[in-house]
Amino acid sequence: MEVQTVFAALLLVLLSGTTAARPGPLLAPKEATMNFIKASCSSTEYPNLCFQSLSVYANKIQTNPVQLAHTALSISLNSTAKASASISTLSRRPMRPREAAAMRDCVETFGDAVEELRGSLAEMGRLRGPDFGFRLSNIQTWVSAAITDQSTCMDGFDEGGAAAKGAVKEAVRGEVVRVSQLTSNALGLINSLVSTPP
Repeated sequence: MEVQTVFAALLLVLLSGTTAARPGPLLAPKEATMNFIKASCSSTEYPNLCFQSLSVYANKIQTNPVQLAHTALSISLNSTAKASASISTLSRRPMRPREAAAMRDCVETFGDAVEELRGSLAEMGRLRGPDFGFRLSNIQTWVSAAITDQSTCMDGFDEGGAAAKGAVKEAVRGEVVRVSQLTSNALGLINSLVSTPP
């Protein structure tokens, strides 16, 4: 009887040890998704920002390159819209004429960038079938235009010399840099769809 009890206890310990050591079914896909995002981001201009901004959406992205690009574009649009609102609010502050002119340009160019990214995101939703190449080309064009608009925002400050320096310029630069990097990463992931259509 004592041998049977020891044997049963030993068997229980062995069985519980082997099941506890096995990874759960959710660990492998999560790891595969994170590896997919990291590998995809490695081809972008700002890979660390790319991975940091997209990894929180791993469950949504899985290993789908179109969903990855769509999510990156959505992040870019949201960040650009927030920056646009921030720049618009900042433009209502009292400032020197040169800064005010540069801010008006920024409000306009960021508004354009938001619309281009919105159109791109809508087009991403229709990215399939025989029009895939045409729609992808539209998206690439509009996202490239958004990047141009985002960087054009700083031109008025850069051309303003000493009259357009200071806190306003630095506040705007902070907004422009991050959204430009996010949008550049989104474009890189969109461009990679050329070689891997759905």
